[in-house]
Amino acid sequence: MPTPSKRKAPKKATGTAVATVQTATEIRAAHQRAIGLRLRRVEGQIRGVLRMVEGGESCEDIAQQLAAARQALDRAFFEMMACSLEYEIADGRDESQRQERVSGIIRTLSKYA
Repeated sequence: MPTPSKRKAPKKATGTAVATVQTATEIRAAHQRAIGLRLRRVEGQIRGVLRMVEGGESCEDIAQQLAAARQALDRAFFEMMACSLEYEIADGRDESQRQERVSGIIRTLSKYA
């Protein structure tokens, strides 16, 4: 007797997939929160470095912590620039205005990166 084919029953949907499109304002708000959190962490690192200096820690240990703080500041800078680019892409301005703003962002990156 032939064996019946084993078919899997279709899975039930557990939720609906809804495509969400963030507005330029929502994108900016999310980036601002992320940048704020990152800067608070950097602030804590700098306070720690200050305590190390005041406590007479070794220069090598202080240099390591300063390098970590500098890198964290760089990440905050790049997060801010990413925010600017995403905002310009999502903003509803016409193409010529958008291109002008993106060119300005690129100049800023070139100047400070």
